[in-house]
Amino acid sequence: MSFVIWLTGPSGAGKTTLANALSERLTEMGLNVEVLDGDGIRSRLYPDLGFSREEREMHNRVVIQMAKLLAKNGIITVVSIISPFRETREYARREIEKFVEVYLKCPLEVRLERDPKGLYSKALKGELEELTGYDGAYEEPANPELILETDRMSVEEEVNAVIEKVRELGLKIQ
Repeated sequence: MSFVIWLTGPSGAGKTTLANALSERLTEMGLNVEVLDGDGIRSRLYPDLGFSREEREMHNRVVIQMAKLLAKNGIITVVSIISPFRETREYARREIEKFVEVYLKCPLEVRLERDPKGLYSKALKGELEELTGYDGAYEEPANPELILETDRMSVEEEVNAVIEKVRELGLKIQ
């Protein structure tokens, strides 16, 4: 049995960047790794799915089941998904035996500057409503295994912190 590293945080917090860097490092260590990117899965499996609470929860449940199956089959799974609701993340924790929640905390001002997908720009112009972490809900994790302040750390420092936490938790990693 492997484990799942669940990266959560609002848009622009650095989830995808960290997921890819973490995957690269773990692969270099000779480990079997898969990244499940919430946006990528959504766009490929159901591009017309909306962003209501119910639709978000359904999307998250699909990702949870995919991660659970990968981990069950010995693949370290790095999930990069906003997962804005505590209840959904707690469900993931119950479903996935070895679950490491990593909260990417980043101030709104920095996320506005980064704006990798142009979502904040659209929200500021009134073209997008209910953007998670802006005018839409994002419930910070109550007890994540790790909090990374991504505006204060390099990606390398973030990767090192995650690997250190995984080792500290006694999960199998070199």
